[in-house]
Amino acid sequence: MIRAKRDGGRLSDEQIDWVVRAYTDGAVAEEQMAALAMAVLLRGMDAGETARWTLAMIESGERLDLSGGVGRPLVDKHSTGGVGDKITLPLAPLVAACGAAVPQLSGRGLGHTGGTLDKLEAIPGWRASLSEAEIRAQLAEVGAVVCATTPRLAPADRKLYALRDVTATVESIPLIASSIMSKKLAEGTDALVLDVKVGSGAFMKTPEQAGELARTMIDIGAAHGLRCAALITDMSVPLGRTAGNALEVAEAVEVLRGGGPADVVELTVRLAREMLALVGLDGAPDPAEVLASGAAYPVWRAMIAAQSGDPDAPLPTARHVEPVLADRSGVLVADAYAVGVAAWRLGAGRARKEDAVDPAAGVRLLVGPGEPVTAGQPLLELHTDRPDTLPAARAALDGAVTVADTAPGPRQLVLADVRT
Repeated sequence: MIRAKRDGGRLSDEQIDWVVRAYTDGAVAEEQMAALAMAVLLRGMDAGETARWTLAMIESGERLDLSGGVGRPLVDKHSTGGVGDKITLPLAPLVAACGAAVPQLSGRGLGHTGGTLDKLEAIPGWRASLSEAEIRAQLAEVGAVVCATTPRLAPADRKLYALRDVTATVESIPLIASSIMSKKLAEGTDALVLDVKVGSGAFMKTPEQAGELARTMIDIGAAHGLRCAALITDMSVPLGRTAGNALEVAEAVEVLRGGGPADVVELTVRLAREMLALVGLDGAPDPAEVLASGAAYPVWRAMIAAQSGDPDAPLPTARHVEPVLADRSGVLVADAYAVGVAAWRLGAGRARKEDAVDPAAGVRLLVGPGEPVTAGQPLLELHTDRPDTLPAARAALDGAVTVADTAPGPRQLVLADVRT
């Protein structure tokens, strides 16, 4: 199999089924799977191979059955990850408030991109791990649940992802697509909206790469009977004004109360509309009006409380907050990747999956990208409990968060949509 894929050949269904099962069971050595993953990265897989690879990863574990007793259509959203991407936090309760049920099985952050579970764990008492029965009960009662993937879901993916992370094969589009879709298909949702990020703060750096990934995931969904749509969205600058776990939760609550940054509101509403349309709830209340009215906020509170969190508890705050000042007058330019790396170095992210995160650490933008500033004005704040991290965070921002003479053109947040 390694030789065939190395030389540009096609893997049969039987070969794919065997290698995924044997690797999960420990019968295929790590170095052999690493070689096969690199061959896939370099040579690719066609649509049939990718769909079969996804199925084999699903079949390595069990499928959830979340439909019983919920009484609403199930629709999920997946983002490929970015800087300041707290959209799941207001989106899940908003879609629930509009009549659908949202089973959002999420992950943790790695490197410069934040993880939804890390953000929510900044809330005192909140727990990520739920049983299938607890997930189903919460969907029926509240309409939304954000939690960790259960251990029985696609165990082959967890093992292969860890291998890809240390063998420079993360960027393979067939392997990214099958990793995401195997978990979503095993989850048992009725429909899925994909938010594929593109830009400096995303894994996909060009619109062409993002479009290929979106189309690959939609094709996998179609091959398995899952209704899918995808938005390709800009991640050249951070989403909203914060990057960091507790900081992002506070900003999400602001959005749920009817305020918050315009770009976070815009993307939350756009994704909500896509999700509702995909499950046939075109006559549902307008998500923009529901969000602006604050009507989704009680659903957020119920969602947090159902997972043992205290929605009234104060969020962690950093012991050290240091401003970064404008060295001259002009307009702010803020690169998403640099802000993400700065937040990571302050303690908001992790270099390895087993690392702990500082819930209070992160970056708060005091000025939005493209807005005018004057010399000496505070541009952003660095939040951390470890002042020794501040020089490294400042170094990450050097030359990437700057003041320019003129503002760039207006930002287009949603760049394209992709459908079956």
